[in-house]
Amino acid sequence: MRGRARGQRMGQAGSRAPGPALELEPLPDELLALILSWVPGRALVTRCRLVCRRWRALIDGPTVWRLQGERLPGMRAALAAARLCPPPRWSHLCLREPFGRNLLRNPCGQIGSGHWQVQHGGNGWNVEENRCPVEGAPAQTCFVSSFSEWCEKSQLVDLLKEGLWAERLDTYQPEIYISDWWGAREDCGCKYSLCVKLLAANQRTVIAEFQASPDPIPQWNDQQYQQVSHRFSQYGTGVRYVHFFHRGTDTQFWAGHYGARITNSMVMVKLR
Repeated sequence: MRGRARGQRMGQAGSRAPGPALELEPLPDELLALILSWVPGRALVTRCRLVCRRWRALIDGPTVWRLQGERLPGMRAALAAARLCPPPRWSHLCLREPFGRNLLRNPCGQIGSGHWQVQHGGNGWNVEENRCPVEGAPAQTCFVSSFSEWCEKSQLVDLLKEGLWAERLDTYQPEIYISDWWGAREDCGCKYSLCVKLLAANQRTVIAEFQASPDPIPQWNDQQYQQVSHRFSQYGTGVRYVHFFHRGTDTQFWAGHYGARITNSMVMVKLR
């Protein structure tokens, strides 16, 4: 009993009562914005923004995010764009960071066919390890097409959901860069083609389009990847979606997966 009592006294002496809560309401907006700028962006939007109207107004405005942007290099492109054409909500822009990143999901097949609309031909698509590395790719895997009929896949990028806003797209028309890497097995030739369309809000009206159908790769080749790329600029008003479509097949009609190998597909919005 004596030991238990002593332990209880030691526990009480070692514990520290919580201090009074910090009252932020009397602080001026400038100081409150500085404090909020140290909170992670997602917590600002999902928690802090719900506290009161004053906090919501600060988080929807530019000050908190500009302070964060001075410390986070990844946000600088978004802030530079916003200075030219302020977004409807700064929080949406800075969390999405729409500039300078790949807007296509699963570009190398890291998660199978996830995020792609797939049309199988022959034995369909497969995912394999790269036979030759692609520098800068997020994964060294690739989609592999098969024989007989074209294997096709596509992805639709919603530019507004990715963090762009209509005024920025229509007035300043940032560059939209697209890229794809394709190649063949050493022992089997292949064919490949790419079509990328900039679409209006109805997802049907084509505002600009790029197509590429390179010469087929012959059998017995160096199995190196080749890049196809294009830059959309001065494309006009109304662009809201990017439809990315490519396809591949082999030239020997071999059962299995001997057709075009495709990896590191990309759609990126860049600031000029």
